[in-house]
This record gives sequence, structure tokens and C-alpha cells, in this order.
Amino acid sequence: MAAEIKNLDTDLQMLVYENYNKFISATDTIKRMNSNIVGMEANMEQLLEKILSVQSRSDGVNTSLFEKREHIEKLHRTRNLLRKIQFIYDLPERLGKCIKSEAYADAVKFYTGAMPIFKVYGDSSFQDCKKASEEAMSIIIKNLQGKLFSDSESIQARAEAVMLLKQLDFPVDNLKDQLFEKLEQSLEDVQLHFEGNSNHSAKADESVKQESPDHIPAAHEVSTRELVEAVRAYRVIFPDSEQQLIRISHDLVIKHFESIEKLIKNHISSAELLGLLRLVWDDVLLMDEVLPEAAVADACLEAANHAVKQYVAGSFSHLLQDISESLMKVQINQKEAVKEEHPLQATLEASKKAVIQGSMGVLLDFRQLLDDSLPLLSSLRDLIVDWVQEGFQDFFRSLYNRFLLLSGENNSATQDVIFHDGIQGDKTVAGLVLVLAQLSVFIDQNAIPRITEEIATSFSGGSVRKYESGPAFVPAEICRIYRSAAEKFLHLYIKMKTQRVSVLLKKRFTTPNWIKHKEPREVHMFVDLFLQELGGVLSEVKQILPEGPTRKHRRADSMSNASSTSTRSNPLRDERLLTRSNPQKARSQLLETHLAKLFKQKMEIFTKVDATQDSVLTTTVKLCLKSLQEFVRLQTFNRSGFQQIQLDTQFLRDSIKDNVEDEAAVDFLLDEVINAAVERCLDPIPLEPPVLDRLIQVKLEKPREQTTATP
Repeated sequence: MAAEIKNLDTDLQMLVYENYNKFISATDTIKRMNSNIVGMEANMEQLLEKILSVQSRSDGVNTSLFEKREHIEKLHRTRNLLRKIQFIYDLPERLGKCIKSEAYADAVKFYTGAMPIFKVYGDSSFQDCKKASEEAMSIIIKNLQGKLFSDSESIQARAEAVMLLKQLDFPVDNLKDQLFEKLEQSLEDVQLHFEGNSNHSAKADESVKQESPDHIPAAHEVSTRELVEAVRAYRVIFPDSEQQLIRISHDLVIKHFESIEKLIKNHISSAELLGLLRLVWDDVLLMDEVLPEAAVADACLEAANHAVKQYVAGSFSHLLQDISESLMKVQINQKEAVKEEHPLQATLEASKKAVIQGSMGVLLDFRQLLDDSLPLLSSLRDLIVDWVQEGFQDFFRSLYNRFLLLSGENNSATQDVIFHDGIQGDKTVAGLVLVLAQLSVFIDQNAIPRITEEIATSFSGGSVRKYESGPAFVPAEICRIYRSAAEKFLHLYIKMKTQRVSVLLKKRFTTPNWIKHKEPREVHMFVDLFLQELGGVLSEVKQILPEGPTRKHRRADSMSNASSTSTRSNPLRDERLLTRSNPQKARSQLLETHLAKLFKQKMEIFTKVDATQDSVLTTTVKLCLKSLQEFVRLQTFNRSGFQQIQLDTQFLRDSIKDNVEDEAAVDFLLDEVINAAVERCLDPIPLEPPVLDRLIQVKLEKPREQTTATP
């Protein structure tokens, strides 16, 4: 407390010293002021005397110059009057010069300036001048009317003509409808400049790509500013025309977006679209300055919503068309007889490229729309995200429907598909179906995961969709569709190839009379055609499908009694001997064979088809041999017909089994063909093994002879 008291005393002492110093300073200042004021009163009196002296002398000058000043002012008024009179006399000549130089604004200014004089003295002193001036003004009014309705004049020039006519008290309200009609027609002029050099004909796609929005002529901006100035002028001339001007401003936005939508149909890039939207937004800002009541920005936002949505949908549509065109090359090449080493492989690779690069390309375009700072797109970002996600979902569904259409599985007339070079009605190529199968696998395993990753990175969010609608893009559903499609198209390919062979077999077995068949001399030509079809299958699957693991199914020892691997097996020879020795015993032996087939171990003939070369080829061979068996069962053979079947079957056995995965099943089916022929034969006596071998050897040597003779 003692220390604090000491500190407070010190502070108090300092305050006393400071205030004392200020007091001393104030005292000194007052003393200086007193010393400075001394003598000022005498100076003020002296100044007053001088001011009075100046005033007296000024009054003397004014008195002496009063008469001269009045005379000068009178002369000045006379001079101004003479100038006006001279202007009136020169007015007709001035108006004539203005007419020649088309300076109508100056002519109206001169004439309106002379109107007060003409109203007072026009019928007396200046009658001739008034008459000449009125004649000149009638010409000017006529020229202004012509300028007003001339299509070659700019919008701003027409607006100036209206303003001049109104200054001349011309009844412009009578021309209001015609003027607004011309103003609406001027929208087309603005639109032509807006579209630039783009061509909406068949060559529009190339033109749009060559002419980007950055190269649209500056005449568009000039025309738009002329239109804006015309709206500004018309709003002053016709105060009650606000609704008409609002409608015209909205029409401008509508026509702009109609042109944008035409360009979108011709497939433009996102950079080009952004350039077009910037032009429109600049026009909207200009129009909003002169006519804020029109709310042009709101109308522009609504139209931009529709245009951007159309652009997103159009991008997916063009991507779908590009993929379809890459797939149709198989059918086009076959139609035009184009020779290519590996056509299916080339088509598959091109289609994969179209799918993955095309999808990444449209995502890049959409990303540019999201990243742009244009105010018009700011409120559409969430919508764009939703449209992109929904677009991919709908795109892959549409692509699946297109696959069905290309494969011939969906020929509904409601499908809106346009094929290249009008191949819509052509028969579907089986190789194309195989390409579709592998492309579906690629979409399931590669394309969908990559697109999903890109969407999650750049297009996540989008809060516009309702919660109950669920997510816009569901990759699992798309993968399931294409996984199922791959299996479907693979089975369809096998079915198409089998049907071709079935047609061949039908012709083979329905054409000859098997009851009167002649003794076989060679392997029948249908075998070559049959093997040619299988060779085509092998060639196609080697281009596209992987080899897969090799699995050779061998029959078990318990099934050795079902049938042997050759038509020269012991049961057949025994059956022939029995037939020769005792027909009754042969029939009994045949019955025992049928009973044995009912109780023997069943062989699995038709297994699951894998997307491998061996599996597809083996399944096709099995189905073809099964068809062969069914056709044999429908016929009745004599001995020669049965021997022909035996010869053809043996040649097929030797030619097929080395190329298939399941030799046991092939042997079994060929044995079933022979057994069916035995059942349907009146005299089932087979060929002797040496004869059979000789005929097969002759058939095998024919290609060698042809090859030797060709050089």
C-alpha cells in the first residue's frame, strides 16, 4: 500500500506539472494575440476609405457609358434578328443540301428551329421561304418513310427515322404495327448473323466443326446492338408498347436457342456450345439494360436448360450411332465383298475403341460444361450431373436394344434406328453376333468400371432427382444386362450357325429318293459343305474368342458297349453277319440293342457353353450332328443309301474329332447317326472296311490333285 500511495503521489505530481505547463502556454498565446491586434482598427478604417473611393469612380464610369451601352445592345439585337432573317432566307438551300447528303437529322433540326418564325410571319414576310421549306421537308418526310420500310437499312437507322418523323409531328402511331412488324423481321437478320457460316444441309457436320463459335462474325454483335438501340428508341416513341417489346425480346432468345439446337443436332463440341451460350448471354445482358421488365435472363435460363439437356442427350445419341457404325462394318464389308484378313477382330477392336474412347470423350465434354464460369450454367450444374448419370444409364440400355436389333432378335418397327447405307433389311451376319457377344463382355468387365470411376470422380452429387427415384446410374444393373447379353449372343451365334447347317441337311435328305439310291462311289458333296460351315465357325472364333483350357472327354470303359469309335466296329459287322445268316435272329439282336440303350450309362452331350474357341466349336458340332441324326430318322434307306450314310459319317468322324474339345460326345453322336440309319434301313449291310478306306482315301487325295493342278 505504501508503494501504491507513492506511485499515486508521483502520478498526481506529474499531472499538476503538465497542467501548469499548459496554463503557462495559454497565457503566452493570449499575450501574443493582444500584441498582434494592436493597430488593426486603423487599418480597417483605411480600407473602408479606399473601397468608397472605388465605388464613386465606378458610378461615374457607368453614368458616362450608359448611353453607349444601350446603343450597343440595340445593335446586337438587330444583328441577331438579321442572322435569323438570313437563316430563314437560306433555309430552303440548307434543306436541299441536307437532302443531297442525306443529313436528315440536321434538316429536321433546322426546320424545327425555324418553325416559330414561320408560325408568326409565314403567311406574310416569309411566305416564299416557308413554301420552299415545306416542299423540301415533304421530300425529307418521304425519304424518311422510305428509309423506315427499307430492308437494306439497319435497325438503328430505322429507329432514327422514326424519331425524326415524330419531331416533325408526323403521325407515327399510324405506322406502329408496320414498324413493329419490321422490328420482328429484323430478328431474322440478327439470327442470320448469329448462325454465322454454319451450314445446316447435309454437310452441316463438317461445316460446324470447321466454323467454331470463336469465328462467328462480329456482325452479330453489331446487329444485336442495333436491335437493342431500336428497342430503346421504340420504348420512347411508343410508351404503351412495352408488352410488344417484351415479346420481341423473348422471341430473340427463343430464336437464338432454336439455332443452337439445330447446331446441336449436327453434333458440336462442348467448347462450341459454350461459345454459343456466351454470345446469347451477352445479348441477354444488353437487352436487360434497356428492358429490365422483360426478365429476359429468366427466359434464357429456361431455354438453356432445354438446350443443354438436348446436348447431353444428343452426345449419347451420336455415341450410340458411332458404335453402331463400327459394328456394321462387318455387314457392309460382306455386302460389298471387301476382303480383309481378320474382319471380325478389326471390328471388335474398333467397337471397343468407340465404346471406351467415345464414353471418355463425352465425359470430358460434360466436364467442361461443369467447370465453365458462365453464369448461365451456374444454376444448371446439379441438373447436368443428373442428366449425365441418367444419360449413361439410358445409353447402355439403348445400346443393348441396338445390339438386339443388329443381331436380329428385336425387329420392332418402333425402334428408331437408321443404319448406314440402308442395310436395315439385310440378313444379319453371324460373325456380327459373335462380335456383339465379346463386346458385351468388354462392356461388363472394362467399360462400366472405368466409366463408374470417372462419374464418381467428376460427376458425383446432383440433388435435383427425388429421393424415391433412386440413383441415376446403377452400374450393377448395367453389368448384369451385358453379362446376360454376352451369353445370349453366344447362344444365338451357335443357333445361327446350326440353322445354316440344318438347311443344308434338309436339302441333302429331302432331295434324293433313298429307297432307290445307287451304290456309293464317293463321299457326298454335302460333307464338303458341312465341313466348310464348321471351318467358317473355327475361323471366326479364332479371331475373337480365347482358346481356353483343353479338356478331352473320353468315354468310360463301362460305356464301351454303347458304340465304338468307328463304323467298322465289331457290333456292326456282327449285325451284318447275323442279317445274312438269320433275319429273324437279326431282328432279335436289334431289339436287344435298343433295350441295352435304355439301361446304359447316359452321356452328357450338351454342356454349358463357355466363351472359348473349343467350347463354341464343340457345341456347334454337337448340335449339327444331332440335327443330322434327326434327319436320318425321318428317312427310309435301301442298302446303298445306308452305305452312303456310313461313308459320309466315317469321313466326318475323321475330319471333325481332331478339332473338337469333346471327342467322346462326337463319336457317340456319329454312332447314333449310324444306329438311326440301321433302324431306318431295309437291308442294313455296311460297306466292307477295305472299300470304305479306299473311298475315303480317294476323297482325301482330291484336294491334293486340285492343289497340284492349280499352279
